[in-house]
Amino acid sequence: MNRMLIAIDGSDCAKGAVEYVGRQFAANRDLRISLLHVLPYPPAPFWDDGHILSEAEKTLRNQVIEKWLANQRAKLEPLFKEAAEILISQGIKPEQIEKKSISDSTDIAESILEETRDGGYQTLVLGRCGLSASKRFLMGSVTTKIINHGAGIAIAIHERGYYPRGGGRVTITAAKT
Repeated sequence: MNRMLIAIDGSDCAKGAVEYVGRQFAANRDLRISLLHVLPYPPAPFWDDGHILSEAEKTLRNQVIEKWLANQRAKLEPLFKEAAEILISQGIKPEQIEKKSISDSTDIAESILEETRDGGYQTLVLGRCGLSASKRFLMGSVTTKIINHGAGIAIAIHERGYYPRGGGRVTITAAKT
């Protein structure tokens, strides 16, 4: 059985990656696809006040963080549902699809790479928006980090933003360890 991991985040670029997999692999009944969403660690304003918190402040802060996490998790099911519907509309069978999420990640790219390696996936598929090279250098990106640190993993990157008529470009990389 072949296993493929698609990292999704709700962006149009990630949706393009899902559409690509559906178009390219619908006839492969031996393929198992995992949709992965990584929920980042709560943002700094939730945990950094610049002073040591009292017990009452810690309790209140934990309640705020738990509420934020619950809201973020509630957004996952519609995201997974949309991605699965795209795959199914392209001919992938529902039993070929599974959904996974990772919570409280301090490094999204590293979490995706770790899941790919530990989960025994043959291929990782990502979407990337059409950032210029200078913007990727200045801002960084999850995809760029995965490419730079993904030795030993076959990675397919679906890029939107460069081509007319809604098309895209797919780059496949596989580096030795």
